[in-house]
Amino acid sequence: MSEQTSTPGEAPVDAESTGTNGASAEAASAPVATEAPVAAEAPVAAEAPMEAATPAAEGGGASTADLVGLIEGKSDEEIVELIKALGEDSFFGGLFDEMAKRFLPDKAAGKTAVIQYDINMPDGTRSYQVDIAAGACTINRDAPKEASVTLILSAPDFLRLISGKLNGMSAFMSGKLKLKGDMMLAQTMQGWFDAS
Repeated sequence: MSEQTSTPGEAPVDAESTGTNGASAEAASAPVATEAPVAAEAPVAAEAPMEAATPAAEGGGASTADLVGLIEGKSDEEIVELIKALGEDSFFGGLFDEMAKRFLPDKAAGKTAVIQYDINMPDGTRSYQVDIAAGACTINRDAPKEASVTLILSAPDFLRLISGKLNGMSAFMSGKLKLKGDMMLAQTMQGWFDAS
Protein backbone atom coordinates (compact mmCIF):
# COMPACT_ATOMS: atom_id res chain seq x y z
CA MET A 1 0.00 0.00 0.00
CA SER A 2 1.29 3.44 -0.84
CA GLU A 3 0.49 6.45 1.30
CA GLN A 4 0.71 9.88 -0.23
CA THR A 5 1.31 13.25 1.28
CA SER A 6 1.71 16.59 -0.35
CA THR A 7 1.96 20.26 0.42
CA PRO A 8 0.28 23.04 -1.56
CA GLY A 9 2.08 23.58 -4.85
CA GLU A 10 3.91 20.27 -4.76
CA ALA A 11 3.17 16.92 -6.33
CA PRO A 12 2.12 14.13 -3.93
CA VAL A 13 4.93 11.95 -2.66
CA ASP A 14 4.83 8.51 -1.08
CA ALA A 15 5.46 8.83 2.63
CA GLU A 16 4.89 7.54 6.10
CA SER A 17 5.12 10.44 8.46
CA THR A 18 6.46 9.97 11.95
CA GLY A 19 6.79 13.45 13.38
CA THR A 20 10.33 14.38 14.34
CA ASN A 21 13.00 14.22 11.64
CA GLY A 22 11.26 15.57 8.60
CA ALA A 23 7.68 16.10 9.74
CA SER A 24 5.48 17.98 7.33
CA ALA A 25 3.46 20.93 8.59
CA GLU A 26 0.09 19.51 7.63
CA ALA A 27 0.79 16.18 9.31
CA ALA A 28 1.65 17.96 12.51
CA SER A 29 -1.95 19.06 12.78
CA ALA A 30 -3.08 15.56 13.65
CA PRO A 31 -6.42 15.57 15.35
CA VAL A 32 -6.41 16.65 18.92
CA ALA A 33 -8.89 13.95 19.48
CA THR A 34 -11.04 15.57 22.08
CA GLU A 35 -13.70 14.32 19.73
CA ALA A 36 -13.33 10.82 21.07
CA PRO A 37 -15.48 10.34 24.13
CA VAL A 38 -14.92 8.03 27.01
CA ALA A 39 -16.65 5.04 28.48
CA ALA A 40 -14.91 4.70 31.82
CA GLU A 41 -15.96 6.63 34.87
CA ALA A 42 -13.31 8.33 36.98
CA PRO A 43 -13.03 6.93 40.49
CA VAL A 44 -14.36 9.34 43.11
CA ALA A 45 -11.43 8.69 45.43
CA ALA A 46 -8.12 6.93 45.15
CA GLU A 47 -9.58 3.92 46.95
CA ALA A 48 -12.57 3.62 44.59
CA PRO A 49 -12.82 0.19 42.97
CA MET A 50 -11.28 0.03 39.53
CA GLU A 51 -14.00 -2.23 38.22
CA ALA A 52 -16.67 0.47 38.57
CA ALA A 53 -19.40 0.35 35.95
CA THR A 54 -18.99 2.64 33.00
CA PRO A 55 -21.55 5.37 32.29
CA ALA A 56 -21.98 4.05 28.75
CA ALA A 57 -22.89 0.63 30.09
CA GLU A 58 -25.50 2.26 32.30
CA GLY A 59 -27.09 3.99 29.31
CA GLY A 60 -25.45 7.32 30.09
CA GLY A 61 -22.39 8.45 28.26
CA ALA A 62 -19.18 9.60 29.78
CA SER A 63 -17.79 13.03 29.18
CA THR A 64 -14.29 14.02 28.24
CA ALA A 65 -13.99 15.38 31.80
CA ASP A 66 -14.59 11.85 33.12
CA LEU A 67 -11.59 10.59 31.19
CA VAL A 68 -9.46 13.52 32.32
CA GLY A 69 -10.33 12.69 35.93
CA LEU A 70 -9.39 9.07 35.34
CA ILE A 71 -5.90 9.75 33.94
CA GLU A 72 -4.83 13.17 35.19
CA GLY A 73 -1.63 13.13 37.21
CA LYS A 74 -0.95 9.45 36.47
CA SER A 75 2.23 8.05 34.97
CA ASP A 76 2.19 5.91 31.83
CA GLU A 77 2.65 2.82 33.99
CA GLU A 78 -0.28 3.75 36.23
CA ILE A 79 -2.52 4.36 33.22
CA VAL A 80 -1.58 1.00 31.70
CA GLU A 81 -2.30 -0.76 35.00
CA LEU A 82 -5.67 1.02 35.22
CA ILE A 83 -6.58 -0.10 31.70
CA LYS A 84 -5.61 -3.68 32.54
CA ALA A 85 -7.61 -3.58 35.78
CA LEU A 86 -10.69 -2.31 33.94
CA GLY A 87 -10.21 -4.92 31.18
CA GLU A 88 -8.49 -3.81 27.99
CA ASP A 89 -11.14 -5.03 25.56
CA SER A 90 -14.08 -3.58 27.45
CA PHE A 91 -12.25 -0.34 28.22
CA PHE A 92 -11.15 0.40 24.64
CA GLY A 93 -14.37 -1.05 23.23
CA GLY A 94 -16.35 1.31 25.43
CA LEU A 95 -14.31 4.30 24.30
CA PHE A 96 -14.88 3.54 20.64
CA ASP A 97 -18.56 2.68 21.12
CA GLU A 98 -19.02 6.07 22.76
CA MET A 99 -17.15 7.71 19.88
CA ALA A 100 -19.63 6.19 17.43
CA LYS A 101 -22.51 7.58 19.52
CA ARG A 102 -20.98 11.04 19.28
CA PHE A 103 -20.62 10.99 15.52
CA LEU A 104 -22.11 14.08 13.86
CA PRO A 105 -23.34 12.87 10.44
CA ASP A 106 -24.09 16.39 9.20
CA LYS A 107 -20.43 17.38 9.76
CA ALA A 108 -19.21 14.43 7.66
CA ALA A 109 -21.89 14.67 4.98
CA GLY A 110 -20.77 12.95 1.79
CA LYS A 111 -17.55 11.69 3.40
CA THR A 112 -16.28 8.13 3.39
CA ALA A 113 -13.24 7.22 5.49
CA VAL A 114 -11.70 4.48 7.58
CA ILE A 115 -9.80 5.98 10.50
CA GLN A 116 -7.59 3.46 12.24
CA TYR A 117 -6.12 3.79 15.72
CA ASP A 118 -3.19 1.50 16.54
CA ILE A 119 -2.94 1.68 20.32
CA ASN A 120 0.25 0.24 21.75
CA MET A 121 0.06 -1.63 25.05
CA PRO A 122 3.11 -3.35 26.62
CA ASP A 123 1.92 -6.76 25.37
CA GLY A 124 0.90 -5.73 21.85
CA THR A 125 -1.07 -3.36 19.65
CA ARG A 126 -4.85 -2.96 19.77
CA SER A 127 -6.29 -1.79 16.45
CA TYR A 128 -9.68 -0.16 16.11
CA GLN A 129 -11.22 1.34 13.02
CA VAL A 130 -13.77 4.10 12.88
CA ASP A 131 -15.61 3.50 9.59
CA ILE A 132 -17.48 6.52 8.23
CA ALA A 133 -19.82 5.79 5.30
CA ALA A 134 -23.32 6.79 4.18
CA GLY A 135 -23.83 9.11 7.14
CA ALA A 136 -23.06 6.40 9.70
CA CYS A 137 -20.16 5.58 11.99
CA THR A 138 -19.32 1.98 12.84
CA ILE A 139 -16.47 0.57 14.88
CA ASN A 140 -14.40 -2.44 13.86
CA ARG A 141 -11.72 -4.18 15.87
CA ASP A 142 -8.52 -5.63 14.41
CA ALA A 143 -8.42 -3.51 11.25
CA PRO A 144 -10.49 -5.52 8.75
CA LYS A 145 -10.40 -2.76 6.10
CA GLU A 146 -7.72 -0.69 4.44
CA ALA A 147 -7.40 2.52 6.44
CA SER A 148 -7.60 6.01 4.97
CA VAL A 149 -5.42 7.24 7.82
CA THR A 150 -3.80 5.45 10.75
CA LEU A 151 -2.88 7.08 14.05
CA ILE A 152 -0.28 5.14 16.04
CA LEU A 153 0.48 5.89 19.69
CA SER A 154 0.84 4.38 23.15
CA ALA A 155 -2.28 3.70 25.21
CA PRO A 156 -1.52 6.45 27.76
CA ASP A 157 -0.87 8.98 24.99
CA PHE A 158 -4.03 7.87 23.16
CA LEU A 159 -6.06 8.62 26.30
CA ARG A 160 -4.31 11.96 26.77
CA LEU A 161 -4.94 12.83 23.12
CA ILE A 162 -8.65 12.02 23.13
CA SER A 163 -9.14 13.82 26.45
CA GLY A 164 -7.44 16.98 25.19
CA LYS A 165 -4.52 16.65 27.62
CA LEU A 166 -2.08 16.02 24.76
CA ASN A 167 -1.97 18.38 21.80
CA GLY A 168 -1.99 16.52 18.49
CA MET A 169 0.62 18.75 16.85
CA SER A 170 2.95 18.50 19.84
CA ALA A 171 2.45 14.73 19.97
CA PHE A 172 3.26 14.44 16.28
CA MET A 173 6.31 16.68 16.43
CA SER A 174 7.70 14.84 19.47
CA GLY A 175 7.17 11.43 17.85
CA LYS A 176 4.49 10.32 20.34
CA LEU A 177 1.94 10.25 17.51
CA LYS A 178 2.74 8.68 14.16
CA LEU A 179 0.52 9.01 11.10
CA LYS A 180 0.19 6.91 7.98
CA GLY A 181 -2.04 7.78 5.06
CA ASP A 182 -4.24 10.80 4.40
CA MET A 183 -2.95 13.52 6.69
CA MET A 184 -5.56 16.02 5.57
CA LEU A 185 -8.22 13.61 6.80
CA ALA A 186 -6.43 13.47 10.15
CA GLN A 187 -6.90 17.24 10.36
CA THR A 188 -10.54 17.40 9.32
CA MET A 189 -12.01 14.36 11.08
CA GLN A 190 -11.91 15.95 14.52
CA GLY A 191 -14.94 18.07 13.64
CA TRP A 192 -17.01 14.97 12.89
CA PHE A 193 -17.55 14.14 16.58
CA ASP A 194 -19.13 15.85 19.57
CA ALA A 195 -16.22 16.72 21.86
CA SER A 196 -18.23 17.35 25.03
